[in-house]
Amino acid sequence: MTVIVRDLRPDVPADVEGFARVRHLALPFMLSTPRSVVHGVTRAHPDAHHRALVAERDGEIIGTAQVGLAHESPEPGQGYVNVYVHPERLRHGTGSLLVRTAEEHLAAQGATRLFTWVLDAPADRAFAERHGYRASRSAHFLRLDLADGALPPLADPPPGAELRTAADFAADPRPMFELDAEATSDEPSDIDHELTDYEAWLEGTWHGPLLDLDLTSVVVVDGRPVAFSAAHTDGGTRYGSAMTGTARAFRGRGLAKLAKNDSLHRARAAGYREAFTGNDAGNGPMLAINKWFGYEICATEVRHARELG
Repeated sequence: MTVIVRDLRPDVPADVEGFARVRHLALPFMLSTPRSVVHGVTRAHPDAHHRALVAERDGEIIGTAQVGLAHESPEPGQGYVNVYVHPERLRHGTGSLLVRTAEEHLAAQGATRLFTWVLDAPADRAFAERHGYRASRSAHFLRLDLADGALPPLADPPPGAELRTAADFAADPRPMFELDAEATSDEPSDIDHELTDYEAWLEGTWHGPLLDLDLTSVVVVDGRPVAFSAAHTDGGTRYGSAMTGTARAFRGRGLAKLAKNDSLHRARAAGYREAFTGNDAGNGPMLAINKWFGYEICATEVRHARELG
C-alpha cells in the first residue's frame, strides 16, 4: 500500500501508458499520448534537467509530475513542477511526495523560484498553498464541438496573402521557427521565453508527435510566413490549438483568425470531433477570437509560485 516515486521508464510501455492515462484523467483538456510522453522525456533539452516522475502504488501508476528548469528564459533559476494525480486515487499523500521529490531535484539544479499550475478548485488551490505556493495568473481551457458545432465560413486571404500549411515548409522549417519565436516572446506569462536554439526547436517542437503539419495553417506574404495556427492531434478524434500567432508587423489584420479558421475546417474535414485550446485569462484578443469561433471555457487553471531558499 506504500506509494513510491521514481523516474518514468520511457522504454517500458506500462509506464508510458500509465503516465498518459493519469494525465488524461486529471486534465482531459490537454492532449497527451504515449508517443508524446516518450518524446517529452527523451528529447528534452539537457539544460532543462527535465524529469518525468511517476507515483506508483501496488503496481499502479497513480500520479505524475513534469519537472525541470525554464532553460529558454533569460532569467536563470526558474523551474516548473506540474503534478497530476489520478482523480480516484487522491488522499494517499501522492501529490505531496511528488512535490517533495521534484523540489529536491530542482533545488539541486540551482532553481530559486518554482512555478506550478493547479486547477481553479478549492482543494487544488489549498494543496498548492499548503506547500508554500502563492497564486499568480490564471488561464482558461476552452472546448469547441468540432463535429456538430457551426464554424464561421471560410474567408479568402487579403490581397497579397495566401493560405498554406506547415507541410509546405517541411524542407526548410526555419521561417516557421522565426515566426514561432516572435509570437512566443509576446505571449503573456510569468516566465519570459526566448526561442533562440533552432536545433532544439526542431527536436522538441517541429518533430513532436502531436504536431500535425497538414492541419497547421499558415498565412504567407511574399513567400514568408506571417501568421499561423499550430495544430496538435491525438491521432483519434481530438484536436488542439498549440499556438496561434502573428508577426508583429502584420498584427491587427485578422490573419491569426484566418489561419485558425482554416485549420479548424481542415481538422473537421479530417474527422476530428473535439477542439481544445488554452488562453491566458488576461489575453483578451485571443479570448475574443475563440468566442467568435464558438469555444466555451471548460476549466480554469491558476499558476502558483514559490521562492526557494
